[in-house]
Amino acid sequence: MISRRLYGYPSLYGYPRPDGQYGIRNLVGVISTVACANEIALRIVQRVPGAVGFYHQQGCGQTVKDLAEVKRILVNLGKHPNLSGVLVVGLGCEGVPADDVAAEIALSGKPVQRILLHEEKGLKAAIAAGVRLTKDLVAQARKLKRRPFPVQQLVVGLKCGSSDATSGLISNPVVGLLSDRLVSAGATVIFSETTELLGAEEILASRSIDKTVSKALLETVQAMEERIIRTGFDIRGGQPSQGNLKGGITTIEEKSLGAIAKAGSTPLQEVTRYGQRPQHQGLVLMDGPGREPEAVTGLAAAGAHLIVFTTGRGAPQGFPFVPVLKVSANPTTALDLKEHIDLDLSAVLSGEMSLTEAENVLWDKVEKVINGQKVAAERNRYYTFNDIYVTGPVL
Repeated sequence: MISRRLYGYPSLYGYPRPDGQYGIRNLVGVISTVACANEIALRIVQRVPGAVGFYHQQGCGQTVKDLAEVKRILVNLGKHPNLSGVLVVGLGCEGVPADDVAAEIALSGKPVQRILLHEEKGLKAAIAAGVRLTKDLVAQARKLKRRPFPVQQLVVGLKCGSSDATSGLISNPVVGLLSDRLVSAGATVIFSETTELLGAEEILASRSIDKTVSKALLETVQAMEERIIRTGFDIRGGQPSQGNLKGGITTIEEKSLGAIAKAGSTPLQEVTRYGQRPQHQGLVLMDGPGREPEAVTGLAAAGAHLIVFTTGRGAPQGFPFVPVLKVSANPTTALDLKEHIDLDLSAVLSGEMSLTEAENVLWDKVEKVINGQKVAAERNRYYTFNDIYVTGPVL
């Protein structure tokens, strides 16, 4: 019954956007363009139900390359289909101008407003103006109704964090089965974490649709490895993390083999840069780090409607306007951190459930989340502090 719904029956519902996309959430985003404006954006969000904020530590005092990257990511976040409207918040002197960000987001057709602290002449006035504009955007959003949308428009991000032995043995392989099902139905699945491909990149390269994609994958992994080497330090100690080691993962290669299990078995269609929207449907690799605050931002900027996040020891992070579904097969974690875990797959570990049965349970949960059921991170509002991945120094 589950696969029947997925393969032809309209079981997915979302909010239509002017650019033809559908969002599975109908929120108003308050997006800060620079770290100095985070406080304004945060206080606006605290005063307006239905609004969520994206705050970060970038936007000024960076190389021209990194400033361009930050702007690109902010624009992609603002265009995300889960946002009905956007308020862009700036200081007035930053390296990523709020006017430019707002103008590019507006090309999607959604309503966009902007405020600047300097222009409003202070914090209190900026907050008052922001609250007024955001309330108006929320009122517009509430007029929209859900409609059926095809699975071919669905984009799902994959992530693992605070991993342990159960991640590679159970949670990630179950997500791999989900990935295969989604790709077979016509959806797009994005996985990332380039540092967690080291030692397993040849396996993925052999699954690429052609030599161009295979070459792009190998070059992406090599570039990340060379960047690590240039620091003068070994990756060990950072990857696997101390938590990974305590959870039974002993080497980066072992961690990588577990991590790529999330990608299932379908051909790799494309390799994209961090936060870039895929041009092809199917399985896609996005270049990016493993650390949660930057990794989930990249998946959101790439257009993921939701993120399926496996965790062995318990990673609580979410994202403000993309539901992050937490899956664990560690029975202790599922019990002790049940406040943060959305799906407990420890029955596979005890032999009470097969991997295939677990995947059916996971799809059923994914479908409910797409259609409006909140995940733990949304209920807990555990999504305030994320960041954008940059490679240059702070100047």
